[in-house]
Amino acid sequence: MTDQDEAGRGFWYGAAAYGMWGLFPLFWPLLEPAGAVDILANRMVWSLVAVALMLLVQRRWAWVRPLLAQPRRLALVAAAAAVISVNWGVYIWGVNSGHVVETSLGYFINPLVTIGFGVLLLHERLRRAQWAAVGIGVLAVAVLTIGYGRLPWIALTLALSFATYGLLKKKVALGGQEGFALESAAMFPFALGFLIYLQVRGTGSLGHAAGTTPAWAHAGLLVLSGVITAVPLLCFGAAAVRVPLTTLGLLQYLAPVFQFLIGITVFHESMPPARWAGFALVWAALAVLTYDALRRLRADRAALAAAAGRTPAAPAADHPAEPAPGAPVTR
Repeated sequence: MTDQDEAGRGFWYGAAAYGMWGLFPLFWPLLEPAGAVDILANRMVWSLVAVALMLLVQRRWAWVRPLLAQPRRLALVAAAAAVISVNWGVYIWGVNSGHVVETSLGYFINPLVTIGFGVLLLHERLRRAQWAAVGIGVLAVAVLTIGYGRLPWIALTLALSFATYGLLKKKVALGGQEGFALESAAMFPFALGFLIYLQVRGTGSLGHAAGTTPAWAHAGLLVLSGVITAVPLLCFGAAAVRVPLTTLGLLQYLAPVFQFLIGITVFHESMPPARWAGFALVWAALAVLTYDALRRLRADRAALAAAAGRTPAAPAADHPAEPAPGAPVTR
C-alpha cells in the first residue's frame, strides 16, 4: 500500500473519530433517567473493560511493568484521569440538561485555551495572528456572557479541563490506547464503588427499566457507553500515525460542528442574536488560527525544500530518506 493510500485511510479514520465524538449528544439522553454521575461511573467501568479486552486481543502489555517503576508518570496519569472525569461529567450533564450548544462552544474554544496555556505555562511566544485569535476569543466569551445572562461556565469548564488534560497527556507521553487504559484503571475503583453504593441504596440504574426501555436494554446501553468511548479513540490512534498533525487539527472541528448542529436541529435549543454574535466571533478566531497554521506550514515546507536543494545528496545507505508526510510512523 502506498503512502498516499495510507494517508487516505488515516484521513477517514480521523473523520470517523471526530464524527463519532460529534454524535455523542444523541447517545447520552438514551441513558436517562440515570443521572450524570451514574452515567459517568458506568462509562468509566465499562471503558476499562472495553480497552482491556482490546489490549488483550492485541497482546499489548509489555509497557505496563516499566511504567509501574515510574511513580511521577503514574501520578500524572492519575491527574489526567481526574481531569478527564470532570470533563466527561460536565459534558454528560450539559447534554442531558439541554445545553448541547454550549457544550459545542467548549470544544470550539478549546484550541484558543490551549494556546493560552502555552503562553502562561510553557512560556511560548505567539505570532501576531495567534494573539489576534486569542483576543477575538476573549471578546467572544464576553459577548456570550451577555447573551446567556451568565458566564458560559459549561463551555469554559470543558475547554479548560480538556486543555489541562492535553497538557498532562503531553507530559506523560504514552500512546493513546495505553494512556486511556491507565486512566480508566485509575478511576475504576472509585466508579465501581459508587455503582455498588447506588445498587445497595436501590437508586442505581443498572439492571432497572428506564421508562419504556426494558431493564436488559438499558443495561446494554450502559455497557455500550464503554465501547463508544473506546472505538473513537482507536480510530484517532490509527489516524494519528497516518496523517500530519495539521490534518488532525482541522478534523477536530468536526466534533463541535456536529454538536452545534444537533443542538439546534434535534434539540431545538434557543439561539438569540447575542449568542449568534458570540459564536460568529469564535468561528472568526478559529478561521484566523487555521489560516495562520496553514500559512506557517507552507512556509516551513518551502524552507525545507530550499534547504534540501542547497544540500548535496548523501549516499542512501548512510542517510535514509525521511518518510513522506502522512506515511505511517513506527514508535
